[in-house]
Amino acid sequence: MRRFSLRPLLALAAGALCATAAPAETVQVAVAANFTAPAKALAEVLNKTTGHEAKLSFGPSGGFYTQIKNGAPFDVFLSADDERPARLEQEGETVPGTRLTYAIGRLVLWSAREGVVDQACAVLKSGNFNTIAIANPKLAPYGAAAMQTLEAMGLTEAITPKVVTGENIGQTHNFVATGNADLGFVAKSQVLHSGRLKGGSMCEVPGSYHAPIVQDAVMLRRAESNPAAKAWMALLRSPRTHELLRSYGYEVKADEKAAR
Repeated sequence: MRRFSLRPLLALAAGALCATAAPAETVQVAVAANFTAPAKALAEVLNKTTGHEAKLSFGPSGGFYTQIKNGAPFDVFLSADDERPARLEQEGETVPGTRLTYAIGRLVLWSAREGVVDQACAVLKSGNFNTIAIANPKLAPYGAAAMQTLEAMGLTEAITPKVVTGENIGQTHNFVATGNADLGFVAKSQVLHSGRLKGGSMCEVPGSYHAPIVQDAVMLRRAESNPAAKAWMALLRSPRTHELLRSYGYEVKADEKAAR
């Protein structure tokens, strides 16, 4: 896959988002840990094209939901699932009509070492490993997808004793990257750079093994008059942003409506 550049996205956003000058504002964004790298790239685009600043916080979607319900000062929530944004919408915590699917995640089995994981994920059945990292399935949708995968493969009982649990998918990736776990279920976006594997070995988990990882974003009620929050949501809808996300291993619905 070709190397992705932010320049076309910067140019498009500059024309689309700077048509009318406005004072620079700040948007506080709660971001699911799997989306760390693309969120940082989008924050750069937002700042360079509008002057607005995005302050990003990364963590598990379940934890962010609880924080938001307890009054945490976030303007936008980028979840790793569609359940929690929908729940916030139903509970009257969001700006009506702002919820949208910004990405569909892909789960992979990854080891930081070459040759450990083959394209068929056969290492799971062989059991030739001591530890496997999985994000907390109660808080992290990627962790829930990992447990669904083990169940679909009939391996839950055999592998559970070897599981090292990460608080979120970021910590889970770190366990594997540092060698504290032999391999782990992580987001495809975490091990790709410009569409290519950064290092180690991986296999992509068949989508039929787990529920789709549909990732929704929503603008929270406190941000209704915040131009930076509106600009961030507009940036998520951009076709060039969709191209960027595909380079990170996400799927994007081409016909996704701006909001629903």
